[in-house]
Amino acid sequence: MRFFYICSECGRDFDIRPDLMVCPYCSKKQEKNKPLRGILDVEFDGKLRKEFDIYDLLPVEKKYFPSIPVGNTPLWKPVILRKKLAFPNLYLKDDTLNPTGSLKDRASYLIAAFALKHGIKNVVVASTGNAASSMAGVGAAAGIKVTIFMPKTAPRAKMVQSLQYGAEVIQIDGDYNRAYDLSLEYTKNKGGLNRNTAYNPLTIEGKKTVAIEVYQQLKNVPDCLFVPVGDGVILGGVYKGFRDLLTLGFIDKIPIIYAIQAEGSSTIYKAFEKGEFVAPQKSKTIADSISVDVPRNGYYVLKQLKKYNGRCVTVSDEDILKAQKELASSAGLFSEPAASASLAGFLKVKNEIKKDSTVVLLITGNGLKDIDSAMRGLRLKDYL
Repeated sequence: MRFFYICSECGRDFDIRPDLMVCPYCSKKQEKNKPLRGILDVEFDGKLRKEFDIYDLLPVEKKYFPSIPVGNTPLWKPVILRKKLAFPNLYLKDDTLNPTGSLKDRASYLIAAFALKHGIKNVVVASTGNAASSMAGVGAAAGIKVTIFMPKTAPRAKMVQSLQYGAEVIQIDGDYNRAYDLSLEYTKNKGGLNRNTAYNPLTIEGKKTVAIEVYQQLKNVPDCLFVPVGDGVILGGVYKGFRDLLTLGFIDKIPIIYAIQAEGSSTIYKAFEKGEFVAPQKSKTIADSISVDVPRNGYYVLKQLKKYNGRCVTVSDEDILKAQKELASSAGLFSEPAASASLAGFLKVKNEIKKDSTVVLLITGNGLKDIDSAMRGLRLKDYL
């Protein structure tokens, strides 16, 4: 297989190299407080046999990946939840079981392999927590220094995780967008590979593996798949995985994908409804992992949602906390608020979906990463 970059806007192609992050032509159209222009997709020439290895579809050779078991997470049947909701073909794709407890490990894994291949010793990332702890953990397994820009408001557990893995954590006054800008300044002035979501094309590419695994585990594509959405990179990765399978002739359709956003951080939903991105509003939601003012992958995923008949749904913080408790008490899966948004979104629209549909909820992060938010949904005074 030959891999190369292609601009998602103008269609120009480029060699894959460490110093290229966004299209040098389309990025000139970048506007302040708007999603990134010139997002690059990894494309390929070649064919695969029916029984392929996921590594065959990634632009870094298998030998460069660090020895940490990322991916191959279970797709399982929540029997009690299925009965309660009367959806006999409901599945949970449980990415809480990645090494650092979140789906973000999929992107970090590919980033680390790319860094090792190119002899890069330092990776830099801005994060509210999951991408930080993920890159820190995978970086530790790879022997790579990780520098993190993290808002002081990030959940303590995610900061502690990052520090335990040995990363340098730079706490900042300000939100994720401020952290994002500072991390870009850092790599510009001091070097290193920037892992920021959407900006680094391999973050989308790494996350596509979750869609490919769902296909391999079901031996088909689901009818519907629910994805929590903040920056839009996981959503973009899911679409990319199914698009690759479609290109290779392994599937004949893209499933209906539901993009689930918190009401207090719903820029992509608003753009989906209006057809364009307007000035961002300050995000406010307990679901920190999907709390984003400016969704960096916004233009990219809006295009995918429109092209493949996707849906966009918002849920309240109360909906999210109820779904978090439902997942834990009915399925035994304790997920963080952002991950619980998948179930919250499904509960909101389930009456629009046929009961015999194959439905997959993407569960993206472990609940122990943010117990403070979970405590808000419990009457803890009864136990303390």
